[in-house]
Amino acid sequence: MAEGIHEEDALGKAYDARLMRRLLRYLRPYRVHVALALVILLLGSALAVVGPWITQLVIDRAIPDSDTRLLTILVSAFVVALVLEFLLEYAQELVTTWLGQSIMFDLRAEIFDKLQRLDLRFYDRNPIGRLMTRITNDVETLNTLFSSGVVTVFGDLFTLGFIVAAMLSMSWRLALVAFSILPLVFLAAFLFRARIRVAYRDIRVRIARINAFLQERITGVRVVQLFNREKADAARLAELTEDHLQAHLRSITYYALFFPVIEFFTALALALIIWYGGGRMLEGTVSVGVIAAFLQYARRFFRPIQDLSEKYNLLQAAMASSERVFQLLDEEIRVVDPAQPRTLPPDGQGSIVFENVWFAYGSDVHPGAAERRSVDATGAEPDWVLRDVSFRVAPGEKLAIVGHTGAGKTTLINLLTRFYDVQRGRILLDGVPITDVALAELRSRIGLVLQDVFLFSQDVEYNIRLGSSEIPEERIRDAAERIGAAEFIERLEGGYRQPLGERGASLSVGERQLVSFARALAFDPAILVLDEATSSVDSDFEARIEAATDQLLAGRTSLVIAHRLSTVQNADRILVMHHGRVHEEGTHEELLERGGLYARLHKLQFTSAGVSPKG
Repeated sequence: MAEGIHEEDALGKAYDARLMRRLLRYLRPYRVHVALALVILLLGSALAVVGPWITQLVIDRAIPDSDTRLLTILVSAFVVALVLEFLLEYAQELVTTWLGQSIMFDLRAEIFDKLQRLDLRFYDRNPIGRLMTRITNDVETLNTLFSSGVVTVFGDLFTLGFIVAAMLSMSWRLALVAFSILPLVFLAAFLFRARIRVAYRDIRVRIARINAFLQERITGVRVVQLFNREKADAARLAELTEDHLQAHLRSITYYALFFPVIEFFTALALALIIWYGGGRMLEGTVSVGVIAAFLQYARRFFRPIQDLSEKYNLLQAAMASSERVFQLLDEEIRVVDPAQPRTLPPDGQGSIVFENVWFAYGSDVHPGAAERRSVDATGAEPDWVLRDVSFRVAPGEKLAIVGHTGAGKTTLINLLTRFYDVQRGRILLDGVPITDVALAELRSRIGLVLQDVFLFSQDVEYNIRLGSSEIPEERIRDAAERIGAAEFIERLEGGYRQPLGERGASLSVGERQLVSFARALAFDPAILVLDEATSSVDSDFEARIEAATDQLLAGRTSLVIAHRLSTVQNADRILVMHHGRVHEEGTHEELLERGGLYARLHKLQFTSAGVSPKG
């Protein structure tokens, strides 16, 4: 299995100032909360030095002087400090977690908005599994950065600063002895970071592979079951899961080594404090209370260093995730609203004109290229799907489009609805170039019914109105009645409120098609496009759908793409596509009399069906 399209990008820099500046912009709406978190962290860090300092006062002053009153005050202060530490830590957790969740909400909303506006060319080259990883795993990593990293790192730095100041003020010589272990700690942290960085990347790569594999196999479960691939796919998933497990075990192994090593260095620092401090105590230059305080400070000193090392790895993961997220957010949206949109005539009847249209999928040739034989970014001639296509559709006319598979029939519809933009030529709707019209207005004039109907998992009513508040319930029911869908909808347990399951799985193919027809009628478009709308239904439903089609097409400009020529014989005009060009054009009878490609297709289809072709 080729995993390349799902692989994560190579490791970048552990810290990228440009990316960090961009990430920090998401904190701007929450300045007050960030300031509150910093104040809480500052106070909590200051309290971290209170306990050892009180210990030193108790041992060196209250106990030797038998000062019960001072002892009571110091113990009370110690308890108050512990309670305040608990409250501040609780408040810090609430504020930083709220910050992380708020930023994660903002990011996911921004990514989802971008995904909805990207043109289909983007989805042609990006697997859904990869995009799901961006909006889930990568955003969750950034949430962890904001809730446990970018703000709380200041808490570790504040704590280190206060402890270093306290230790130096008590005994700078003893402090330097304790700090002598730091080079070993930094070396261990450096080695740990280098290895855990690779381990984290391995984990992310394997998560992406598992997500992609599961997305494909669950979506294609019918194919898997039909061809008895359950065991083979289960074995493949086991391999991917085993790889993921091994990557996790490697990261756990590094942590299992790193933390005991830091604990060993902490113990070594404590031993040095006892050895050196004990000698100075015997000389009378250091008190027992100072040594006791230093032992506590040393333990608290190495904990933030350990945390900072972990946060460095979190930062590395966040940099990689942010680079991928921003790469998605920076993706160029090629199909956009014009700077100054023109309004379609309010009384427009839906006339359509294709003028010298050229188009190629996956090509970097931009719209408006002057040369007839444009080349793409690689310098090669594009694989043109449409070549100099021109035709007109009069208001209210029913135009059928036929041709071999790959002739460019569906591409015409993709261009009319601006799912893609043409590279050369132009398309006009009611005399206005569609690139001059706002996308929302353009698409509101066009109803599209596809062969592969997509229904959402919500109820029937939602799938007809698609959540639009402008379509009242009466129009929904009227559309279903006129299309002939009301009969089976009312038999459902919940009627129009019956949930349909994923992609409308609880309905038959024909029933799903009728719901899509009712949807198109409810939105009442000026232009209706049917793309192989009856090719996947049985003869009984085909008759019902043809009746629904007649109801739907009445008084509308319509384009009907069909594979079965029997469904387009009554069209006002038929367009025959061949190798991306308009090969023939005329009525059913005219094309048969001409004896060209349409006549051959007609004869071939009816002969293969065992029926004598009729004019």
